[in-house]
Amino acid sequence: MKFEDYHIAPEIKKSLENLGFKRPTDIQFKAIPSILKGEDVLAIAQTGTGKTAAFAIPIIHLLNERKKNSRRPDGVKCIVMVPTHELALQITEVFNRLGHFTLVKTLGLFGGVAQDPQIAKLEKGVDVIVATPGRLFDLVSQGHLKLERVEVLILDEADHMLDLGFIKDIRDLLRHLPRRRQTLFFSATLDEKIKKLAYSLINSGAIRIQISPKDPVAKNIEHFVAFVEMDDKRFFLERIINEHPESKILVFIRTKVRAERVFSALERMGLKSQTLHGDKEQKDRLSALNDFKSGKVKVLIATDISARGIDIANVDYVVNYDLPEQAENYVHRVGRTGRGTNKGNAVSFCSTEEKPILAEIETFLDKPIDVLQISKSEYEGTIDFSNETAGNVKSLLDEIEALEAERKVRKGKKMNRKK
Repeated sequence: MKFEDYHIAPEIKKSLENLGFKRPTDIQFKAIPSILKGEDVLAIAQTGTGKTAAFAIPIIHLLNERKKNSRRPDGVKCIVMVPTHELALQITEVFNRLGHFTLVKTLGLFGGVAQDPQIAKLEKGVDVIVATPGRLFDLVSQGHLKLERVEVLILDEADHMLDLGFIKDIRDLLRHLPRRRQTLFFSATLDEKIKKLAYSLINSGAIRIQISPKDPVAKNIEHFVAFVEMDDKRFFLERIINEHPESKILVFIRTKVRAERVFSALERMGLKSQTLHGDKEQKDRLSALNDFKSGKVKVLIATDISARGIDIANVDYVVNYDLPEQAENYVHRVGRTGRGTNKGNAVSFCSTEEKPILAEIETFLDKPIDVLQISKSEYEGTIDFSNETAGNVKSLLDEIEALEAERKVRKGKKMNRKK
């Protein structure tokens, strides 16, 4: 079935055609008809399966048809709740692209930026809000945002929201919303916590959709593991960057502090990169993301929280500098490359102390990850030929030369005194 066969507004079909979308993905094929009927949906699907469009397409259609019949401003009709600023921006962009030719207006609400421009847009009239909990509740408490006319609630990346402790925010939000509403619940996993939350939000007749391929890593991604000790990882990252100077490389680090250390190490090696993590100002995070997306910077060093769900076009390599502590995050990480029909590559560095984590990941994948064999001479050569190592050697030689020059000066002075 093609998008042109769906009973959706011609304005949306025009946007889909312009974006090059012809056929729905599995999650889109299964979710769109139910959402168009007004049914509650519980969807379990990994990032990268096209789930944002799965809810955006039908919601834009429904709201557009309503506005065609009544141009009177009627308040916010749909809330999309997400865990991070970057994801709010991304989903807002998807809504705006798909709804470009429609009457539907979408606004992203998140902290770290000034409130006034967001309030000004709210006052002009908005149909869909894509929001993180903090800024949403700020504007509700200040009276700038009314939620009594909301007809659709969408929770995206719900498992990640629970990991970040947003369960209370979600329950607080429900108190502001009408009881009669359509609820769409999207999550990458369905454990007991997620199931309990989901069934407290959706009605008993909800449609459950689960897209779980046998191999959670897409077939067009080549992924490998290389056994590299913790202190040597920076040399192997340098090698990958130098061997692929035109490639867009996304590097995942476990912590914010380590991300900055790796950034500094690359800087010492003469390699340009950017960092993306929660300690950075929002404007700096957006700047780093935009520089990477545009290709101005080829290397982005990110933590899991910042990069979860982010769709960046044409990432050639994902490097797991640190293995993720949660096995399922491995799939989220490597899924940043090989998007759509593109080929992708992922390399994971595994130190001796990380081998138990690797075992958990392979159990989750239900198969071993292919190992990149590195000979002893190749391993040592990677370190020896590093710009950082070369820089250290140069510094040492400079110091030796300085000491030698100083010794000659002292010797000359001693000779003069004897004369």
